[in-house]
Amino acid sequence: MYTRKNQRNLTRTEKKRLVAALLELKRSGRYDEFVRMHGQYYVSDAEDGRRAAHMTPSFFPWHRRFLLEFERALQAVDPGVSIPYWDWTTDNTPASSLWAEDFLGGNGRSGDRQVMTGPFAYANGNWKINARITDGTFLTRNFGRPSHPVSLPTKADVDRALRRPVYDAAPWDSTVRTGFRNEIEGWEAGGNDRWRNHNRVHRWVGGLMMGATSPNDPVFWLHHAFMDLLWTRWRSAHPDAGYLPRRKLPESDAQHGRVFSLDEPMPPWNVTPASLLDHRRFYRYA
Repeated sequence: MYTRKNQRNLTRTEKKRLVAALLELKRSGRYDEFVRMHGQYYVSDAEDGRRAAHMTPSFFPWHRRFLLEFERALQAVDPGVSIPYWDWTTDNTPASSLWAEDFLGGNGRSGDRQVMTGPFAYANGNWKINARITDGTFLTRNFGRPSHPVSLPTKADVDRALRRPVYDAAPWDSTVRTGFRNEIEGWEAGGNDRWRNHNRVHRWVGGLMMGATSPNDPVFWLHHAFMDLLWTRWRSAHPDAGYLPRRKLPESDAQHGRVFSLDEPMPPWNVTPASLLDHRRFYRYA
């Protein structure tokens, strides 16, 4: 049992150890394996095949296991390290502590959006982007997307999602109009509010956080640790509202074989959502 802390409460030593473990995973090539995995399992509604990671009920359990695997890799380097979380409803400006020179570094420069500060700046020689969809070998960010401004989600946005009494609903994809999962994952058809909550954060950071290989930016892990914490809070608020769908969808359902019910094993680990509902045997949140 270990603790995931709010990033703003990390000591200078804890930040230094986490950064060192991230850089060592990158040096060994292990980090890029996680980036490629995320890219492989980013399957949209429109694509054929099973959807385990995004636009699907298993968004939360899949990412919980993904973060656990990554955390175990970090702890193989330094057993005292864990993934902190970024509460973007509070730390919601470019001046927030996670963007400091001694932690994740700051925004990208104008023009090519290259991050020039912090340990993950390409210029420092330790963070070359290898697993990517677009060209470019350096980390990029574009906070708030000034050309078409976007703001980070608010506490009210999150609270509205947490009040949803049902976990998910048919048709179990990005078009669902009810349920906690899609409200917090953040898909909406059209309009100015098309990107909400989780998706809106990816867009606010910009750069490499915009694509399927978003773990190229280390802030990905802090963002998804907070998403995991929000799932925990939703489950506590609605103890009688479990994961849906509970049973395998019938063959008559258009989503049969595409989404994962409670006891269907998810790739690539062959673990079920049911086995990942309770995080407390692995870690706790401070």
